[in-house]
Amino acid sequence: MTDDLSRVLAPDPVEPADAVEGSLRPRTLAEYIGQREVKANLSVLLEAARGRHEPADHVLLYGPPGLGKTTLATIIARELGVSVRYTSGPAVERPGDLAAILTALDEGDVLFIDEIHRLNRAVEEILYPAMEDFALDVMIGKGPSARSLRLSLKPFTVVGATTRAGRISSPLRDRFGATYRLDFYTDLELTEIVVRSAGIIGVEIDLAAAEAIARRGRGTPRIVNRLLKRVRDHAQVHGDGRVHLAAVIDAMQMLEIDDEGLDSTDRKLLAAIIQKFASGPVGVAALAAVLAEEVETIEDVYEPFLLRLGFIDRTPQGRIATDLARAHLARRGFEIPTPRRAEPDMPGLWEDSTNGGARA
Repeated sequence: MTDDLSRVLAPDPVEPADAVEGSLRPRTLAEYIGQREVKANLSVLLEAARGRHEPADHVLLYGPPGLGKTTLATIIARELGVSVRYTSGPAVERPGDLAAILTALDEGDVLFIDEIHRLNRAVEEILYPAMEDFALDVMIGKGPSARSLRLSLKPFTVVGATTRAGRISSPLRDRFGATYRLDFYTDLELTEIVVRSAGIIGVEIDLAAAEAIARRGRGTPRIVNRLLKRVRDHAQVHGDGRVHLAAVIDAMQMLEIDDEGLDSTDRKLLAAIIQKFASGPVGVAALAAVLAEEVETIEDVYEPFLLRLGFIDRTPQGRIATDLARAHLARRGFEIPTPRRAEPDMPGLWEDSTNGGARA
């Protein structure tokens, strides 16, 4: 299977963000499309902070990749009229690295920490008093003669972003005054994003074409913007430069992306379950061995979207390909063997599982 970083439908960036997405990112909350509840709550938080002339509460943003966490962090800083400093959990290896970043912040600045769940515990210990008391505890000397020195920091706002909120330690999570979850976007919102992005990059696009791109966007703005760029290239080389529905269909066929938004890698995973393991159940370790992939890659990259579509199920015995998955691959010309076992007939929510009748 291909490396996920080369996939057009990968939710993580495959090119430098400033080259791919910088010009397409909204600059204000008013321009930001989708995430209505998050925008409403952030608007109140930022307006209150501006009214008090003080930094905003620390903000934790969590959700799948590609939904706009970095963009929101930039918007927060711009709405507050301050600068933003970007870093990530893996990049801050030692407490001294974080201390250098914190002491360089001006009053009210925003510190954006991506993948904050990957901060090591020694660095977290430095961050606790910094977030809570705007102070930095420094150890001077070693051994019995060591002593602690507390340095004051200028008030600032931490904006943390993570795809794994459960991996953030409780002490760190509790120090965020506002926590927001970003959800996948609807096709209507993605269509609006495609139309907006097309206008920014100077591409004429039909509404039907924008809707077709949005349907294949996996609910993720980063992916629809990437697909728009690939369709634009196709229309420029093989057409008149205008993006219409036929150009989208032709470009998607060349990229091997089907109507449901699945690419060749997704179909290989489904085909492995259906053809090699008779639709399952199959353990994820066995599946990873067959596909020459890491277990974490399957669980974090491929499975979430297939689960959302209802194409696979996770059971205690392993992964199972559903009737929807078998029907989808059958339409694509795949050979579909008989399932190893029928899918269980689950009783309805209000049905009595003992006698099959409706509950009183």
